[in-house]
Amino acid sequence: MNDHYPQDVYFGDTHLHTSWSADAGMAGATLGPDEAYRVSRGEVIQSQAAGPFKLLRPLDFVVVADHAENIGLSDYLQRGDPLVLQSETGRRWAEMMRQGNGYDAFIEWVDGNGRGEDQIGSPEMAASVWETVIANAERYNDPGVFTTFIGFEWTSGPGGNNLHRNVIFRDGAERTRQVLPFSTYDSDDPEALWAYMESYEARTGGRALAIPHNGNLSNGMMFMLETFGGTAFDGDYAATRARYEPLVEVTQPKGTGEAHPLLSPDDAFADFEIVDASNLSGSEPKQPEMLKTEYAREALKLGLAEEARIGANPFKFGMIGSTDAHNAIPSTREENWFGKAYIVEPSPHRRDGVLIESQVSPEYSIYDIDLGASGLAAVWATENTREAIWDAMKRREVYATTGSRLRVQVFGGWDFAEDEVSRPDFARQGYARGVPMGGDLFAGPEGASPTFMVRALRDPDGANLDRIQIVKGWLDAEGIPQERIWDIACAGREIEAGHCAGDVGSTVDIADASWTNTIGAAVLGGHWQDPEFDPAARAFYYARVIEIPSPRWTAYDAKFFGIEMPEGTSMTVRDRAYTSPIWFTPG
Repeated sequence: MNDHYPQDVYFGDTHLHTSWSADAGMAGATLGPDEAYRVSRGEVIQSQAAGPFKLLRPLDFVVVADHAENIGLSDYLQRGDPLVLQSETGRRWAEMMRQGNGYDAFIEWVDGNGRGEDQIGSPEMAASVWETVIANAERYNDPGVFTTFIGFEWTSGPGGNNLHRNVIFRDGAERTRQVLPFSTYDSDDPEALWAYMESYEARTGGRALAIPHNGNLSNGMMFMLETFGGTAFDGDYAATRARYEPLVEVTQPKGTGEAHPLLSPDDAFADFEIVDASNLSGSEPKQPEMLKTEYAREALKLGLAEEARIGANPFKFGMIGSTDAHNAIPSTREENWFGKAYIVEPSPHRRDGVLIESQVSPEYSIYDIDLGASGLAAVWATENTREAIWDAMKRREVYATTGSRLRVQVFGGWDFAEDEVSRPDFARQGYARGVPMGGDLFAGPEGASPTFMVRALRDPDGANLDRIQIVKGWLDAEGIPQERIWDIACAGREIEAGHCAGDVGSTVDIADASWTNTIGAAVLGGHWQDPEFDPAARAFYYARVIEIPSPRWTAYDAKFFGIEMPEGTSMTVRDRAYTSPIWFTPG
């Protein structure tokens, strides 16, 4: 039988920065796009501060998403390119870098960038840089082996609140060279970004999508229930947002944004790599009421309510992870984590470092030990090509991992039997009689309740699995969003009243930074039927797969460098995967 459904999962990074991002290169980073592509496909490169680096396994795909705001500026300044020397500011900064005062130039750039000022103002340089960005991606793209996407980051941050998005094109050079990257110098408003993407598609016949990230550092703005201009959503707004933003990045080094313990007090696994003291710049403390419109699960619930109100769901998104690394190195493994920036590459001193220093109060800063070794985008696609992977992202057949390469597949339908989870035609039946992650279920047979099949396989080089969970969100009879979590598969334990009977335990030796897979399971499968299904209630369902405890990067650092970590530092981690939801819509 010739099956045409996706039969493999591809792991990649949709959010990798190089020295061509001004906040990296002007701050001292030196590794550029060439190193980023080479290391992503499995080559050894020389890191900036910690010696040679190689991924334990190469990525299948990557998006070098340098910031659109003065993209390539550091490279042009260092080379003294004539295009950057045309402006007085460019000449001054180039001279400052030549004299070893590049950090002062960086501070000037930060101050102006914070005011939304393009201090170079050279359309010729922007066009030249973008042509090189495109050429770099085309040169390293190897269909079927290693896929590179043309893209950039739009870095909106009003008041220091993170509204950043990565724009990813499905297309190659012929179409993408017809536009320039859209930056916050053009607008801080997401609707203006979507208009740019719509214009690109109309002009070129191409396709583009955007991926928001770091909602946890937006101080309530990422999923706020009004437009950037302060008006309530309407159906057109919601449909446009869902069209151009089918995914959200829910895990990366600056915090995991799936759930928060204050929003989900009954979720024993919500308190995972939380960074929530302030906004991105550390300029404003976090208030509890901000959390509701920052975290993905809460946004998914709010989306159901908005859909009931206006007829369209603005927050109908799948979930991925990525690194947001600013050192051109997409590392995600705890034992091999080379940090988010070159100043956070392995050393005896990174335990004491500050990634983002608050100008208001030290307690609002982001410290290096707060950072997590995360994350990855996992995509179920028919082949490793731009078109197939982009199409899978568009249809939301993707999931997030916090760094390891768990293999997870989910199907929702109306008549899956329990024994089908372990059958060899699991996927064939799932696609034939149901929908995969990212899909939609509509009214089933009268009296039926939806059933779900989940299969998970551990990372071959990673920790065993502890459990599979189903996370459900729905609107109750009063239209109030609700949530509940069920354990549907438990390694070595029974399920009692919807939960694993007892904890899986731990084999971690923190002092030795080691663990064993003598607990947990290499493979888990679960079949679950919603016992509380209401055919009149909008709902979503997604799977969360939890690993057994293993050493965190801080434990590996402590052992390797012979140091002690500050009191209260997390030394173990339970890596996990979050799948995109399956939505149920009445009628």
